[in-house]
Order: sequence, then C-alpha cells, then structure tokens
Amino acid sequence: MANLLENHKKILDELNVNPSEGLSRDEASKRRQDCGTSNIVDPPIRCPAWVCCLLPCIKYIPSMKKFREIQPDDAEVLRDSKWTRYDSASLVRGDIIRIMEGDTIPADCVLLSSEDKNEILIDMRVVTGEDSPKSIIAGVDGKLQPSKLYFGGRFLQGSATAAVIAVGPDTLLATLIEQKKFPPREYVLEHEEENNDGVALLPLAENMV
Repeated sequence: MANLLENHKKILDELNVNPSEGLSRDEASKRRQDCGTSNIVDPPIRCPAWVCCLLPCIKYIPSMKKFREIQPDDAEVLRDSKWTRYDSASLVRGDIIRIMEGDTIPADCVLLSSEDKNEILIDMRVVTGEDSPKSIIAGVDGKLQPSKLYFGGRFLQGSATAAVIAVGPDTLLATLIEQKKFPPREYVLEHEEENNDGVALLPLAENMV
C-alpha cells in the first residue's frame, strides 16, 4: 500500500497537479499554449477534404476504418475542483479525467483510483496489439496500480479516475501511425520496463512505448 501511494505521489508531483482539484482553466490554457498542439491524432492517411470526397474508398482502408472507430468524442475533466465535460481535443498533460464504462480513452493516461471499487476491464487491443482485454482489481480503498492506458482504448467495465500523461502527437497511437504500425499486428509494448511491483516505470515525458 505504501509503495502504491508513493507511486501515485511521484506521478502527480511530476505532472504538478492536485488530484482532488484538477487543473485550473487558466493553467490548462497555459499548458496548451506551451505545448503548441491540441489533443488530436492525425489519421493514417492525410489528404485534403476534396481528395477524400473524390476518393471515398480511402475511408474504407483498414487503418482508416480502425482509426475512425476509436476516436473519442468528449471527456469528463476535473477543472477548478468541478467535473465538466469538454471536447477531448482540449485535454492537456496533467488533466485529471474520469472514464466510465463504454468510454473511449481520450488520451494516454495513468490510472489513479476506481470510482466503484470493483474490477475494471479495459480493451486496448486495437492500440497495443494485446491478445485480450486487461482486468484490473482495485484495492480496498479504491486505489489502483498506476497502469498506463492509451488513447483509443475502451472501458468495457467499471469506472476510474486517471491522470493524462500525453496528448495528441505524443501519444502511443500517434507514434504507431507515424511508424506505419497501426493497427498493430503484434504486441507493441514488449520492451516496457517494470519495477518490482509490476508498475510500468516512467519517465512520463519521454518514451511512452
């Protein structure tokens, strides 16, 4: 339990955010300006709108079809101590978000706690190439091991709060698309290091794969 709390504190300290308050609107705006980008991932095939209209078959290419299927619409974000729904494109690194059953994960993030203290089931196969959905059991107090979740995954069961660690072009999905490895044909996180507790090691701001 002590190690779990220490891991959470380390993550939140690096993100410079209070998990019970979230970021302020002003701080979120500043981080967005400093980052210089929105939480938008470019599609596998980028073409002008008129080309897509002339060649509608482009949207049926497997990578484009999968990409459309995993796009989030909005996100529930803790800003100024209040939960509010925003366009997912407005998320910034350090945002505290709440993800519910049926939601698409709107950014790369780290789990913090379970809302209902039950089992969480997450399907990230379309992004990570895993064989099956991941099951995560919450502790007695609802705390969760800070497992990484990735933009485009889906919550199949349960709900949880999480801290955003990467957005837009810095996400795993964007990296896979850039490397022309989306959708993945094999597990893409084989080289991710783990510490003795099975928690993926950070640095958060660097290589997320």
